[in-house]
Amino acid sequence: MSQQQPRRRPQDDDDQLLQHHHQPEPIKYGDVFNVSDELASKPITPKDAAMMQATENQALGTTQKGGPAAVMQSAATANLSAGLVNRDSISDVARDHGMSVSETKVGNSRLITECVGREVVGQFVEPDVPVKNPGMALEGEAVSIGEALEASALTRAGDKPVEMSDAAAIQAAEMRATGKNEIEGGGLGAIAQSAATKNSRTLPFMEKTTLSDVLTDARGKLASDKAVTKEDAEGVIGAEIRNTPDMRTTPGGVAASMAAAARLNQNK
Repeated sequence: MSQQQPRRRPQDDDDQLLQHHHQPEPIKYGDVFNVSDELASKPITPKDAAMMQATENQALGTTQKGGPAAVMQSAATANLSAGLVNRDSISDVARDHGMSVSETKVGNSRLITECVGREVVGQFVEPDVPVKNPGMALEGEAVSIGEALEASALTRAGDKPVEMSDAAAIQAAEMRATGKNEIEGGGLGAIAQSAATKNSRTLPFMEKTTLSDVLTDARGKLASDKAVTKEDAEGVIGAEIRNTPDMRTTPGGVAASMAAAARLNQNK
């Protein structure tokens, strides 16, 4: 008497279909950057990240904290750890079209643009800081974090409603100024976060809180202050661009003013 093969239960098919449906997908360019469909569908690989890091280092002399190379490195590491990409694989866009970091002078501003192929994945504008007291530079005194924040309130960016990216940058600046790893209760970062949360609701434009509202007299709202360094500026830039979908800093905004203040202090 021949043995009958065990019949396949419908549930078995359902379980296999469910497992297939829930297979994890690698982090793609479109998950972290605002790019077109051609690049958006490509997984971020270790070689892609290494190419962008090398390109940033060659053009800027460093890897931008929180910038495209850092974001790609985190994504590629996660993809590799999950076994979703090969260590030696590379996207065809990166292989065929390469990556670039360009720097352009526009008046007193410095425009840095980072691309994968023809797609812009990051752009940073760093204007000169309009120091509140111009005599300070002549006297050899360094621009402080509080002064750099006040400078943002004096630019055109001062009229824009506070967004989450602004709040993140202000919080990073406050922590740099105080030397603490958390924002002060009721301090400048908390005020900015509250303003960004309020502004995210549907409100008439005139009722929204602006950068100028938050950053005017920033020095008086900080528990302590210090001169802006390159590391301070990099930390604030990283915080701002991590919270924007297009990885771009606001012209004249918090990150831009901090970067310009750091450059001004370095040149003294």
